[in-house]
Amino acid sequence: MAYALLLRLLLAPAGVAHLMEASVAHVLGIDIGGSGIKAASVDTDTGQLLSERQKQETPRPATPDAVMAIVADLVKSCDWSGKAGVTFPGVISGGIIRTAANLDPSWVGTNGVEAFGQATGLNVTLLNDADAAGVAEMKFGAGKGERGTVLMLTLGTGIGSALFIDGVLVPNTEFGHVEIHGKEAEKRASEHAREVEELHWHAWAERLDDYLRHMEALLWPDLIIIGGGVSRKSDKFMPRLTGLHARLVPAALQNEAGIVGAAMTADSG
Repeated sequence: MAYALLLRLLLAPAGVAHLMEASVAHVLGIDIGGSGIKAASVDTDTGQLLSERQKQETPRPATPDAVMAIVADLVKSCDWSGKAGVTFPGVISGGIIRTAANLDPSWVGTNGVEAFGQATGLNVTLLNDADAAGVAEMKFGAGKGERGTVLMLTLGTGIGSALFIDGVLVPNTEFGHVEIHGKEAEKRASEHAREVEELHWHAWAERLDDYLRHMEALLWPDLIIIGGGVSRKSDKFMPRLTGLHARLVPAALQNEAGIVGAAMTADSG
């Protein structure tokens, strides 16, 4: 019986191709940020993007209707009908959006899973954007195989955080909002703050160094991963960061980590 099945598969290349395709988990990842919304299909077995990344600017004001319209348009552009993972820059609890620091405050209290599901017609999984990026980095990137305490920080419009203890995510940490020198950390040390204040790399690195030392005093991580779009320029600022006991590395997946992590979470849900 097994020999006959094997023979039929060998004589039917199209069938073999179909079975191979079915064994690969393809999921759409959608990453909502304070400045841009990105989407691509992902092979969740390898962490590789399977399609060209689609991107649109985050609308202003970033109300639920405006953002969901863009998400629906991206889904249509990707010609997608399967599972989808969506990230959101805020606390997500039981599918409910609890905070929205860099989007419109009208998001707070929204059932994000239902809202994005209705807007796209898809089976949607929703999670914090930095948590998604961290999940991807721990599986396929700079945190692969790491034990102990790992802190992932995404530097962009704000500062997102993802905390892992022996590979297990502690969700919704939101360490970008801790207060340093009387201001939220992300108001001083995010990539957005560097751009708005036109800070030179060394001046911004001093602020970031101050923040990282503060986080180390709170958590004593074994490894800190710096992600977000600015991780592509890690050579400009990471050599200037000093005085940390933790190992400090740039994210391997850079700005694609959120897309990959969203897809991975949807696939496992």
